[in-house]
Amino acid sequence: MTTGTIRKENGENGGGSPVGDTYTPSARRLERERFKRVRARRATAIAALSTLVTGGVLFVVITGSPGWQRTRETFFSAKYARMALPDVLDGLLLNLRLLAICGVCVLLLGLLLAVARTLRGPVFFPVRALATAYTDFFRGLPLIICLLMVVFGVPALRLQGVTNDPVVLGGTALVLTYSAYVAEVFRAGIESVHPSQRAAARSLGLSGAQTLRYVVLPQAVRRVVPPLLNDLVSLQKDTGLVSIAGAVDAVYAAQIIAGKYFNYTPYVVAGLVFVALTIPMTRFTDWVTARMDRRRAQGGTV
Repeated sequence: MTTGTIRKENGENGGGSPVGDTYTPSARRLERERFKRVRARRATAIAALSTLVTGGVLFVVITGSPGWQRTRETFFSAKYARMALPDVLDGLLLNLRLLAICGVCVLLLGLLLAVARTLRGPVFFPVRALATAYTDFFRGLPLIICLLMVVFGVPALRLQGVTNDPVVLGGTALVLTYSAYVAEVFRAGIESVHPSQRAAARSLGLSGAQTLRYVVLPQAVRRVVPPLLNDLVSLQKDTGLVSIAGAVDAVYAAQIIAGKYFNYTPYVVAGLVFVALTIPMTRFTDWVTARMDRRRAQGGTV
């Protein structure tokens, strides 16, 4: 019988009245638990003390280094930080809209490319070849070159009906590049599904499309959630690159103030804002990854 259960002194069929838990920890166990508590408190105190000492040493070294005063005025000026923060936050709304719209487009296009690359049969060879060429080209092409070609090259064509909006063109370049990366993530998930899953679905009478829709993709998407979130974190940071086209986002707003007052504190403010947005997504990705690892270790469905 385990600890904490109620025992009957006179047996279950003896008609005696039940009494409370009579379990009493041994002296050795009490001593062991007391030792663990003392050790935990001591470890916490040591960690806090070492953190304070390390922080103090870093503060003294940094503030006492040559050129610190000039560095602080150039990069960490409270005056320019207060001046830049409202404009940076206004520009950040554009980055968030780009993240939301481009994120959806990237996931859809990436999934279509992955499905195209995994189609079977000789009749689909041209589709597979085009999807492979697309992913190979845009995965190898630097994002900054793709942005420059789309943002400045497309308007130079003067095509009728084609927008010259730098936000739209910049978002298009982001979608072109990131969909290639996401397509490979989806493809890895699709190929990780065991062939017996397809065979079982087909034996039940499902068509190839139904097997892909109801059997393969649900398992594949669940398995690639952590790397997909990582790609979205990278996309969130790279939305700041649309500023090279002249779109007034958080980065360009900081650039305007930095160029006007010859102080680089607005760049630090914009960078900290992006970091503040990225950290929650990163921690969420870590949590999802750890949760899936625990379920996999317990033999559950991933």
